[in-house]
Amino acid sequence: MPLYHINLPPVRRYLTVKEVAKILEVTPLTLRNWDKKGKLMAYRHPINNYRIYKAEDIEFFLREIESQGKISLG
Repeated sequence: MPLYHINLPPVRRYLTVKEVAKILEVTPLTLRNWDKKGKLMAYRHPINNYRIYKAEDIEFFLREIESQGKISLG
């Protein structure tokens, strides 16, 4: 079973919508929809209110998908 780990500098614990979309191979719109549906919750940047994701949450999400045997993320 492959282990997912996103390598970021220690000060970069959060990822943008664009970065997460690339990692999960989905569109940014899909991520926004998942956030609205509660499938993958985003945090909000305190200054600009953009959606951001914790790297550890994305790693957990990838492990959950793999453990459930799901192929499609969409």
